[in-house]
Amino acid sequence: MTNLLDLTLAEARDALAALEISAVELADAYIEAVEAARPLNCYITETPEHAREAARAADRRLKAGEGRALEGIPLGIKDLFCTEDVLTTAGSHILDGFKPPYESTVTRNLWDAGALMLGKLNMDEFAMGSANLTSHYGPVKNPWKRTGDAKDLVPGGSSGGSAAAVAARACLAATGTDTGGSIRQPAAFSGIVGLKPSYGRCSRWGIVAFASSLDQAGPMTRTVRDAAIMLGAMAGFDPKDSTSVDRPVPTYEAALEHGVKGLKVGVPKEYRVDGMPAAIERLWEQGIAWMKDAGAEIVEVSLPHTKYALPAYYIVAPAEASSNLARYDGVRYGLRVEGDSLNEMYEATRGEGFGEEVKRRVLIGTYVLSAGYYDAYYLKAQKVRTRIAEDFRAAYEQCDVLLTPATPSAAFGIDEEPTDPVQMYLNDVFTVPANLAGLPGISVPAGLDEQGLPLGLQILGRAFDEETVLRAGYALEQAAAFTAKPQLQFG
Repeated sequence: MTNLLDLTLAEARDALAALEISAVELADAYIEAVEAARPLNCYITETPEHAREAARAADRRLKAGEGRALEGIPLGIKDLFCTEDVLTTAGSHILDGFKPPYESTVTRNLWDAGALMLGKLNMDEFAMGSANLTSHYGPVKNPWKRTGDAKDLVPGGSSGGSAAAVAARACLAATGTDTGGSIRQPAAFSGIVGLKPSYGRCSRWGIVAFASSLDQAGPMTRTVRDAAIMLGAMAGFDPKDSTSVDRPVPTYEAALEHGVKGLKVGVPKEYRVDGMPAAIERLWEQGIAWMKDAGAEIVEVSLPHTKYALPAYYIVAPAEASSNLARYDGVRYGLRVEGDSLNEMYEATRGEGFGEEVKRRVLIGTYVLSAGYYDAYYLKAQKVRTRIAEDFRAAYEQCDVLLTPATPSAAFGIDEEPTDPVQMYLNDVFTVPANLAGLPGISVPAGLDEQGLPLGLQILGRAFDEETVLRAGYALEQAAAFTAKPQLQFG
């Protein structure tokens, strides 16, 4: 029998259904891996008893022939998803001690499909970051290392704990959230698959809000097939979420077999940014060649407002964050720092509870929403956002999907964090436009750079056409045949 931790989600699902392995065996193997992976700081809270209890119940159902889509599958959950009676912090000091009395819709869907929880995964505070360096619980370490260099690298952010845990075999798959690239960018940095669905495909109810018009939950997995299986369980209409879209959830896994022959793959010329590393340029060209060989037609397209995406995003997202984070005041839940008056308590709680990056974005957001600046900044950014969405619509009149790099670089050292926040924000240059337009995208590991670090290619598609995105992503995965593994694995 192969090492249990080497099984993909699809393989584990099939082995469990065939009673070749038990859910308890699989859960125990992953619980040991979670403990062994503690040096990476992937998990904020471990829930081994929850996993074992759910595994015992899963085995009873499997033996009775009543297994569900994810019966007995051990998952890690980003600590942005509220989990009933389990500590939920969003990586922030201000939510110390918060145990929600309710379950997020996405995690409820996963438990209803038979999955079990190994624990809550570390993340940038309130999902604000591109490197997993802003968490109150310390940085997550990428299990990958540069060739011949022991330096610790970032796993990307904000879903860095999810990416590192999946890559290091400390969970079979994980949930993430993507506001400006926070699933796809860490997936690329960590050599795994990250899928951002269309805005409205997965419910946001019970997910701690960062920027409500941009946030979207999605799966982080080892393979494209695993991502298709996970999305099928996570997605669905939710009347509790006013932005949830009432559309049927396709059988995403079935779409993988259709191939890309006859598809038109767009290559946006504006994504050829100055200073792009040669390794990423080469990989992009290789990706184009792979799609051609698979029978796709390559079409150059233009997204002329791409250069305005990052500035628009860093106005819209902080503005929404400043509104959403106003609820954290020390009165009802989480951290409270007493003061001589109510205002002093608010100030002291927020001053101590929020980290530097969160404070920075709240200040930016409050500024752009203030009288005299709303029209000059926020309203203008929303108009630019509309233009970006129009660019994508025009491009999809010429093609079915877009192929781009996932990131402008490979993972960098934890001690190499740019001192200029704007430099850090540039990590999201290839991912942000899809969030502004509400479109689905997937990052697929496709190669290594000169220092042995993983690089990803990105497929972007039309709204609610995750099936075609997954088809193209699967074709890329098959062509790339990426089998490299990180130096640190705990299975």
